[in-house]
Amino acid sequence: MDMSVEKEDLRSLYNSSSLPPCGELEHHRTDLSRWRLRDERGRQTWHYLLSDEEIESWPQSTADKYFLGLPTAQPSLPKPSTPLASVQNAISFFSQLQLPPGNWACEYGGPLFLLPILVITWYVTETPVPEHVSIEIRRYLFARQHPDDGGWGLHIEGESSVFGTAMNYVVLRLLGASAKHTRLVKARGMLHKLGGAVNGPHWAKFWLSVLGCLEWDAVNPVPPELWLLPDWVPVAPWRWWIHMRQVYLPMSYIASKGFKYPLTPLTRQLREELYTQPYASINFASHRNSISPADNYHPKHMLLNIINSGILKIWNPLLRTNSIRRKAEAWAFELIEREDENTDFANLGPVNSPMNLLARYIHDGPDSYAVERHRQRMHDFLWMKDEGMLMNGTNGVQTWDTAFLIQAVVEAGEAENPRWRPMLLKALEFLDDQQIREDCREQEVCYRQRRKGAWAFSTREQGYTVSDCTSEAMKSVILLQHLPGYPKLVSDQRLKDAIDTLLTMQNRSGGFASYEPTRGSHYLEYLNAAEVFGRIMVEYDYPECTTAVVTALSLFNRKHDAEYRKDEIRETISKAVSWILQDQRADGSWYGSWGICFTYAGMFALESLASVGRTCGNDDRVALACKFFLDRQMDDGGWGESYKSCSTGVYTDHEKSQVVQTCWVIIALLEAQCPERERIENAVKMVMSRQLDDGSWEQEAVEGVFNKSWSVVALRMVSYPNYKFIFPIKALGMFAKRFGDAKAQQAVFDR
Repeated sequence: MDMSVEKEDLRSLYNSSSLPPCGELEHHRTDLSRWRLRDERGRQTWHYLLSDEEIESWPQSTADKYFLGLPTAQPSLPKPSTPLASVQNAISFFSQLQLPPGNWACEYGGPLFLLPILVITWYVTETPVPEHVSIEIRRYLFARQHPDDGGWGLHIEGESSVFGTAMNYVVLRLLGASAKHTRLVKARGMLHKLGGAVNGPHWAKFWLSVLGCLEWDAVNPVPPELWLLPDWVPVAPWRWWIHMRQVYLPMSYIASKGFKYPLTPLTRQLREELYTQPYASINFASHRNSISPADNYHPKHMLLNIINSGILKIWNPLLRTNSIRRKAEAWAFELIEREDENTDFANLGPVNSPMNLLARYIHDGPDSYAVERHRQRMHDFLWMKDEGMLMNGTNGVQTWDTAFLIQAVVEAGEAENPRWRPMLLKALEFLDDQQIREDCREQEVCYRQRRKGAWAFSTREQGYTVSDCTSEAMKSVILLQHLPGYPKLVSDQRLKDAIDTLLTMQNRSGGFASYEPTRGSHYLEYLNAAEVFGRIMVEYDYPECTTAVVTALSLFNRKHDAEYRKDEIRETISKAVSWILQDQRADGSWYGSWGICFTYAGMFALESLASVGRTCGNDDRVALACKFFLDRQMDDGGWGESYKSCSTGVYTDHEKSQVVQTCWVIIALLEAQCPERERIENAVKMVMSRQLDDGSWEQEAVEGVFNKSWSVVALRMVSYPNYKFIFPIKALGMFAKRFGDAKAQQAVFDR
């Protein structure tokens, strides 16, 4: 689908005709007081109000102001002298951020390769981009540009790479920035220093080819024929991790179609800006495997190189008939349609969603319902903040954060306080609404995991079972519905549905993965073509997922129903606990895959072991885990762990203690019944000392990581801003419950 006729420049779709001068472009911003967040049953979209009438009829909420970094006008609260007073101040503030459906929202940013995927898709599908969106995306990318070398990395704390620099440079150009802008001149210099865009990884080359700024000859093959392989074949895509399946599915369709957007004056300029030599002189086929060391975290295995060579030299020219190609494209497209159907076009995430939009654009045409619905859904991933507009790593964290908030307030002993009952009731109503009630149509055909009774990470519409999300939501429902005064909105049968789903997800090892049990061998990593990500081809056992399931099953059995599938639950817990202990390192720690890092995993591990009666007093392994934490306590009483722990696999101190990580350790030590009361008190005092007058805490370092990738280059760091409320509430409340009433605590904190 390579249309060679040059197309009229579409920049008018992407920027105002009255852009400010180049030197002022990075400071160009919208009026933040006009932004509003709409939440419709968990679907979150930002809107910019253009008229005074709209502003008057839709006032800016406290949550809107907070997300945008504007003054919230929340009152200063009495300075807390006890942990429970601190908890109440925190809930007082955080309750103001609850949205009408009952959930909480927040930025889930960090990755810097998501906006380019979206903006390129908008450009090639000729999707108009409102001026206010264009302005704020530009502002965000300028804010996140590396201050020294002018490039961008894979994530907001990463070092500059070809992937980050080339792709975000392209975004700024598509959205109206001039190549002569000093910031872009610097970025281009960094890109050329790294060898230019020919040294980008596979995903970068794919998108630049779609845009028409690179030749498909430079892109390694992703044949849709893979989806025709019988299920018994060890490399069949249904065995891959769900994110890889859903990314390479539309990628294979688009690549097979050879889609390339017609040249415009702008993309013709980009062809000359992205490379260190004239575009016409580049032998693109010779750069198929060229990649900058800064991007080459996971070098392609020799086996994959051999397969790619065979596809290009034998399969494509000699064996791939048109009938085979058409059959493969048709089946791949049907699977794309089923993904859209199963998620109401929300899709799994912000990587495959723009790809599905482009695939539907190619197949169905620009005016089809599917394309229009996809265009609407793209806004579900956009998030507005004080730095500008970014793209979230999912369509939100609605269920995840709401479940954790309920647990925090319950564990703090505040759930029966009439002051917080309306907030918690709304949160319970949200979880009731968001439980998935049915399986996918013909789920075996599209290789989907059972989902009836499950909860997704974000919303019911997104519709993907996640083991720990289901576990945490079910725990929250059980805890709240067993307290006086709360209705039983989620029936016994629906809780049993959740149990039934969880019991389908355990691996033979005893551990639990994220979306589904592990389906393929880890040898499939030899076929990992992404280069910038490792350990992505199949599901793996994760301590956070395994521990969450253990605590959920234990709570269900202990507090809700001791008879339902009790033998299977007992066996599942036993096998899972054995895996947790096997996963523990010799120094007592656990390596975390979804948060930073040893502090995060250790909290979940000790909580799960406590749920089956293992504590410091009766278990040497638990005592060793507590020693691991106590040995790393900082002078101010807190803990601070750098994201580099995730990349090196070794606990690495942050330059200063962190409130969230300190709370994770407090919770871990309290769950384990660690006897070192004074050490825990010092940590509690540190957390309280950083609480602001309005009950909130400042945002500190990034808290999360998406998937386990032992490389600074490959890490996908993500933000969880609500953690700075949720976990202090839980940690300080648990401390207060364990060590006595307010009067006793007052004596402690007056020392």
